[in-house]
Amino acid sequence: MSDVERLVDELDFYDPAFIDDPYPTLGRLREATPIFHNPRTGQWMLTRFDDVYETLRDRRLGRVYDHLYSHEELGQPGPDPRWASFNQHEKWSLLSLEPPDHTRIRRLVSKVFTPRSVTALEPRIADLSRELAERCREMGTFDLLSDYAQLFSVAVVGEVLGIPRRDTHLLLDWSHAIVKMYEFTVPEELKVRAETAAREFIDYTKALIEDKRRSPDGTLVSKLVETSDAGDRLSNDEIVSTTMVLLEAGHEATVNTLGNGTRALLRYRDQWRRMVSGDVDAATATEELLRYDSPLQYFNRWVLEGGVEIAGRPMAVGDDVVMLFGSAQRDPRRFESPDRLDVGRGDPTHIGFGGGIHFCVGAPLARAELAVAFADLVRYFPDMELAEEPARHQAFAIRGLTELRLSVN
Repeated sequence: MSDVERLVDELDFYDPAFIDDPYPTLGRLREATPIFHNPRTGQWMLTRFDDVYETLRDRRLGRVYDHLYSHEELGQPGPDPRWASFNQHEKWSLLSLEPPDHTRIRRLVSKVFTPRSVTALEPRIADLSRELAERCREMGTFDLLSDYAQLFSVAVVGEVLGIPRRDTHLLLDWSHAIVKMYEFTVPEELKVRAETAAREFIDYTKALIEDKRRSPDGTLVSKLVETSDAGDRLSNDEIVSTTMVLLEAGHEATVNTLGNGTRALLRYRDQWRRMVSGDVDAATATEELLRYDSPLQYFNRWVLEGGVEIAGRPMAVGDDVVMLFGSAQRDPRRFESPDRLDVGRGDPTHIGFGGGIHFCVGAPLARAELAVAFADLVRYFPDMELAEEPARHQAFAIRGLTELRLSVN
């Protein structure tokens, strides 16, 4: 057995030790090979930054294949009817679409996430953060995730979409259940929960659409409804999927970056002191925190054309290619001393928001949220300490903590 085969054989995405800190294992794989086949998942996996970067932008690959090929043609199982609601939720998701549908829907959504529109939202983002931070300061000891990050993120995204704040607890529960489906292996129990959550979220969003149709209010869902009614360009199903994925992707990425990032800052307090002293501002630090401990550890694409070569290896139509973001973000060929947290690095060209046509449409909003949040952590809790050692969700794709209890007294 070769060194690469041995490393691949030992790779276990659900080993608690690996989940706690996957980067040493990913680093050994990255230095051994730029690409390997994982026999457990049947996928090709990329480990290095340049290959991931290029693959994200290669239009000969796509997020889905069923717009060009049948499941039978590529030897893939069709959608499982037991998870019909989840599959319906995915069908028109921006993350799962290819042109021309992707182009059409993204163009409409992008109008809301322009730098100018995000700047206009910043006072409201700051108000929401301040309200929650002041409440946490009064508590003395609090969970950064449940008492601040989750409430903050879902409130911001909810306001953009036009979802009443009183419903945020529903959105949180649905989002947490649904994103479990993006792991390599999903236990039956979690699939059932995700299916139930998707069905309830779809029903809720359909009712929201009808409400916006009756009473337009200028929020994103309202604008999508108006566009649909005026030009018959977006169906209800398209609006439902778009609304759901914007909430899920925006919320989960922001919350997990806040949790992962704060944990890293408390582990390397010299970096935290650089922020507290004003040597590095929160917006600059945000870029490094997105890179250092990626909230999204992988993204996959399908080979759709012949003649594709990745990392020097010829690929076949129907090959499933996984881009290991966490590995790529620690590639020493791209980042100097990549295992070192350096909040002043300020490199916005990381792949924390993906790349190509599927680059995160909400990236400007996410950056604004994270900059406000980390700035308020500095302002309100400069002397914060861990109240207890945090634990991680036992998942690989969506990397985050179950809680992060902080003491501020």
